[in-house]
Amino acid sequence: MTTPTPVSLESGLHTEYIRKQLVQAIFAADLSTAAISNPFDTDGSLVTIPAGYVPIGYTTDDGVSFPSDVSMSDVTSSQSSEPTRSDVESDVLTVTFSPQETNAATVALYEGLPLSGAGALPALGTAWTWDRAKTPRNPFRRLLFIGLDYGDDGGEIYVVKHMPRARLTDKDDETWSRSDPTTRPVTLTAYRDSAVGTSCRNWIDGPGWRALAPSGG
Repeated sequence: MTTPTPVSLESGLHTEYIRKQLVQAIFAADLSTAAISNPFDTDGSLVTIPAGYVPIGYTTDDGVSFPSDVSMSDVTSSQSSEPTRSDVESDVLTVTFSPQETNAATVALYEGLPLSGAGALPALGTAWTWDRAKTPRNPFRRLLFIGLDYGDDGGEIYVVKHMPRARLTDKDDETWSRSDPTTRPVTLTAYRDSAVGTSCRNWIDGPGWRALAPSGG
């Protein structure tokens, strides 16, 4: 009778798979701007951010949060103390972040202004003026999120999310303070874009990510 091989409790553990987003970048664009088809080149490097995508800039150290609100519809039966069937009724993805910069992108998102064209804020250093609308406008946006990490070899690992059709659904108080920067925290909800076919497309790539590929043999 052979003795079974003990199960190693450390099998399948990989410290190199633990990721952080050491740097995050957020870009916003008007809906008239083309959606992102692929943020990567053939070698895994990031391509140039397309024109029309405006940087949000610095955000608070809370970073970027992507809450997902899942609602289930359960079937209960008298013969079971647990649901005998459960189906997803809704799954709503949102994104929350708090910009620290006062720039055209952060003000436009918070106030419902266009990012370009008629009604957009002019360049920094020129006089800005806008009125609180009697009937608020709430245009859809395209959002691009890029997170950067480094692999063990120092190569870049990028996590990218693209919401091709997102809209402001909540905002916290604009704060003025002597000790803290002015912030305009926003929450936007992702909606399905019929042309792209999804409410959020995700990518992971980069030289550091490709270096994790198992060697042949």
